[in-house]
Amino acid sequence: MNAVQRPQAYGVFKPVGHVIVALPSENDRDDAVAGLLQAGFVAEDIHAYTPSEMIAQADDEIAHASALAGVGQELNLVKAHRELAQQGSSFLVVRAHDTHEAEQIAEVATRCHASRAQRYGSLVIEELIPVGGSQRQVAESTDRGLDAQTRSGHEKAQAGTPR
Repeated sequence: MNAVQRPQAYGVFKPVGHVIVALPSENDRDDAVAGLLQAGFVAEDIHAYTPSEMIAQADDEIAHASALAGVGQELNLVKAHRELAQQGSSFLVVRAHDTHEAEQIAEVATRCHASRAQRYGSLVIEELIPVGGSQRQVAESTDRGLDAQTRSGHEKAQAGTPR
């Protein structure tokens, strides 16, 4: 996988078989890369994104997403990633061949202060790091954005940002 050959569904980034990790700083991202390499992952399976790279990718995807992208949560996650990037988060996209590897990625991500770690499957996008509190989850939609239990509680497009 590379920036030119991004796996997509309905015009938005959907890296099935990968975990996307949002980290609050570039130092945390670099620590996570080192931790993943120590855990046995190979460099070819780890792709880093700076905040500006993630914003540019998200803006492009939001502008070109098909109407079907709003059926699942892919478009909402792109918007959430964009907002986290605007707040300075860096990202890793890591190949996870199985559940054990996804758990290893989540463990390293947690140690490195990740705010999100999401495993992309064909039909389900799984949260690997607990987010939110004790509030009951509500239905998510393209208009409503992600559930209020997301770490920031408001990770959706803001007025004036691309939708």
